[in-house]
This record gives sequence, structure tokens and C-alpha cells, in this order.
Amino acid sequence: MANLDISVHIVAPDAPGLVDRIVAADAAGLDTAWLTVGGPSPDPFAVFALASQRTERITFGTSIVPTYPRHPIAMAQGAMTVDQIAPGRLKLGVGPSHKPAIEGTWGIPFHKPLSHLREYVTVLKALLNDGEVDHDGELIQAHAQIAAPTQVRVMISALREKAFKLSGELTEGGISWMSPLPYIRDVAAPAQRAGADAAGRPKPAMIVHTPVVVTEDVDAVREAAKRQFGFYQRLPYYSQMLVDAGFDEAAGTEFTDRMADGLIISGSENAVGDRIRGMTEFGADEMLAAIVQLPEGADAAYDRTLNLLGELAQG
Repeated sequence: MANLDISVHIVAPDAPGLVDRIVAADAAGLDTAWLTVGGPSPDPFAVFALASQRTERITFGTSIVPTYPRHPIAMAQGAMTVDQIAPGRLKLGVGPSHKPAIEGTWGIPFHKPLSHLREYVTVLKALLNDGEVDHDGELIQAHAQIAAPTQVRVMISALREKAFKLSGELTEGGISWMSPLPYIRDVAAPAQRAGADAAGRPKPAMIVHTPVVVTEDVDAVREAAKRQFGFYQRLPYYSQMLVDAGFDEAAGTEFTDRMADGLIISGSENAVGDRIRGMTEFGADEMLAAIVQLPEGADAAYDRTLNLLGELAQG
């Protein structure tokens, strides 16, 4: 399985639980442990700083930290701290999130998200990679200097063609979520490469964030999918992406069995392993596994899936 990193999205109810699962992922041989930052969830930089003291090899990633609630200088502070404690081990994924979350949770206007993201990444990379920033833009002002440049790799979330193109132009990676593999091959990867080519730089990493679980219980997977992922199609960006990917029903309100079967990698160890190995053919450089929580036997399925992911990462 050439050139495919295998990583896992870590979920736990509190910071100690997140650290414990990162340690378990490291022991299993996974390449990267990723955290998602929503509302008032544990701060990822604090979690990674602590986890770095109990691990030696695994890298850390954020998928994603929303940009609007944190000025890029504040974002750089947290990332810089992790890099000083665990040099070169942080992949910093950022993104604008979505209007309901930003305006509903934070009360911050969700204004010009792609333009905002372009400026945000420009500021963030200048500070983290060059050590200083002097930026007066349309949407963001930033003037700061840090002690020394870091090794942090800045990445962005991407759903539609323009965002994937931006990832190729400016960042070290584009991070998908809930994007079917044919969409990655036909839309995301070409857009990312076009952005990189236009900027005269190598194509960055394509991180494909994909739901996965090792189980032969198809009905349980479909039930879990409706509960965990059904709300995404109510978000306009996700709904349109899924329609573009061939799921016309995503314009409605029902998360169908066809959508579950098309978006989630499940089955026996052999079946799941074969599908993951084949992801490079769709343009994936890293498989970021979101382990589906089954309605029954969730812990056993998690362990079974983590063990398989570790085997794939090591071999």
C-alpha cells in the first residue's frame, strides 16, 4: 500500500480520555491522531502537549480548528507551543466551519468565508513558517513576531472545488470530510493540483477524512450513519457537495441507505483493508479514519477497527 498514511480521528468525552486514546493510537502504529474542535470542547493544543509526553512517534492533527473564533495570532500561539514541546509533530488544519455553527454558537458574522480563509492562512503561515507577519488585509490585520519559525504544517478543510484549489495554492494539505471517493478523484484532486500548478509549487497532501468501521452488521452501520451523519445534508455546503457527487437525495432531509453505503467503509477486516488500500487510486495521500460508533458493541468495534488500521499503517 504505497504512499498512504493511515490516521485516526480521536473522540472521547474529556481531555484525559482524548489523551488515552491518542496513546492507544500511537501503540497501534497509526501515523497521526486527529482532533476536531467544535464548541466548548477541550483545547487541542493542550491535549497534544500532554499527549506528546506519553508518546514518541505519532504526529498530531486538527481537523479542524474553526478560524473565526480565533485570531490567527492566537491560533499560532497554541500551535507554536505544541511545536516547541514536540517539534515537527503538528499538522494544523483550520477552516471557516459553517454559518450555523459560527453565528449560532459564537455570535460571529460568517462573512466571505473563502476570502477570510485565504487571508487567515496567509497570516498563519507567515507567522509560523517565517517567524513574523505584517499584514493589513481586507478582513484581517496582524503584526507580530515569534522567537523562531516552527515546523508546523498548515492545512485547510475543503468541500468544494474552490477550497481544494486554495489548498493546493497555499497550504500543506487539503482535508475532506464526507466526500465520496469518486468526488475526491474527479473534483477534489484535480482542483488541488490546479491550484498547486498555478502557484508553481508541488501538490500538497490530500487527507481524505472517511467514516469507517469493521463490522459485518450492515443494518447497524446504516442506523449509526443516520444518527451521526444525517444532519450534514442540512448544511448547504455539504448538501451541495453530496449532490455534486451523485447523491441527489442529499438535497432532501433523509440520510438514505445508499448514502450510508457510499460514504462509509465497512465490512470484514479483509473487505475494509482492501477498500482502504485502494484509496490511493482515488488520489488520497492520507486516510483519516472516523470510526463509526455502532448502537451496540461500540467499544469492541472501535478496538477491532483500530487494530486493523494499525496493521495497515505498519504494513
